[in-house]
Amino acid sequence: MTAPLLIIAAGGTGGHMFPAQALAEVMLARGWRVRLSTDARGARYTGGFPDAVEIVQVSSATFARGGLAAKAMVPLRIGAGALGAMARMLRDRPAAVVGFGGYPSIPALGAAWALRLPRMIHEQNGVLGRVNEVFSRRVDAVACGTWPTTLPEGVEGVHVGNPVRSAVLDRAGAGYIAPGDYPMELLVMGGSQGARILSDVVPPAIANLPMEMLRNIRVSHQARDEDGERVSAFYAEHGISADVQPFFDDVPRRMSEAQLVISRAGASSVADISVIGRPSILIPFAAATGDHQTANARGLVEAGAAIMVPEDAANPDSLTEQIHMVLGNSDAAMQMSQAALSVGKPEAAEALAQMVEELAQKGKQR
Repeated sequence: MTAPLLIIAAGGTGGHMFPAQALAEVMLARGWRVRLSTDARGARYTGGFPDAVEIVQVSSATFARGGLAAKAMVPLRIGAGALGAMARMLRDRPAAVVGFGGYPSIPALGAAWALRLPRMIHEQNGVLGRVNEVFSRRVDAVACGTWPTTLPEGVEGVHVGNPVRSAVLDRAGAGYIAPGDYPMELLVMGGSQGARILSDVVPPAIANLPMEMLRNIRVSHQARDEDGERVSAFYAEHGISADVQPFFDDVPRRMSEAQLVISRAGASSVADISVIGRPSILIPFAAATGDHQTANARGLVEAGAAIMVPEDAANPDSLTEQIHMVLGNSDAAMQMSQAALSVGKPEAAEALAQMVEELAQKGKQR
C-alpha cells in the first residue's frame, strides 16, 4: 500500500521554512511521503530538510518587491503556479496540504482549495501573515504557534506551538552554565529581515562592557552580507573575539553554548530559545506586519525569561546596561534560563502532525 502524501507549502524566510522542516521530519517518521512546495527564495533554506523530502519549486511572486511591471506579473505567476500545483495534485492525490505562510504557499493552498482537498495552515506568529489571513477562512483547520493569536472573527485556532527542528530538539533543555568569571558565549541573531539594527547597535554595546567582563566574551554574530565586513572589523578593532557570518547552520549548538542570546523576536527564534532554554534580549522588528514580533516575544517576557527592548529604544547605551544586567548576575541568568524552558513546547511538531493525520482521516470520510 502506498504511503499517504503530505504536501507542505512554505517559503520566503526561515521563519516559515524551519517549522515546515520540523513537520516534515515527524511525518516521515510516521511513514508518510512528504513533498515541499516552495519557490527559489525558499529553496535556499532546504539544506536541512531530510533527503526523503521531494522539493518542488513553484511559480510565485510577491507584491512587496519590484516595480510596476513586476507587480503586474504577480497574479500571472501565482496563477501559473496554482495550475501546475493542481495538475500535480490531480495526479498524486495528496492526503493533506499544510501551508506555513509566505507567498510561495499560495499556489499549493489555492490548488487544494479548488480541488477541495483536506487543507490547513500553521501560523507561527501572534498575528496572521497576509497569506494565512486570506486562507484562514478557506481551510479546514488553523494551527497556531503563538498564543494568543489574533484571528478573524469566526475563525477558531488550535494552539500547538511552533515546531522546532530535530537539531533543536536534540539540544532541548541543555544544561545552562550561568555567566561568571570565565569564557562566555553571546549569540546575536538578526534574521533575514531587519537585521541591520543589530549590526549597528550590538557591537558597540558589547564593546562598552567593563573590561573584566569583556575579556571573557566570545560573540557569534549573524549579519547580512552587506554588513558582515564592517561588523567583523569593529569587533577586531576592539579586541573582541567574534565569528561573524550571514547564516549559521549550527544555531542549535551555538545557542546551547550561549550564556545570552540577543535576537529579533521571529517566531522560530523565540521557539528555539524557549525549547533550549536560554536568557535573551529580544528586539522586535518594528516593521513586522501587525507588530507580530512584539506578540511573539510576550510569552518569554511575561515568564521572566527575556528582556524586550523596543526598536526605537535600542541603542548602544541601553543595550550595554541590559547585557550587563544578565551577565553580571549569575543567579538571575539561571532563573531566566529556567523560565524560558517553562514556556517551551518541544512537543509542537508531534501535536501538529497529529492534527494533519486527523485532518487526512476526515478527508477520507467525506
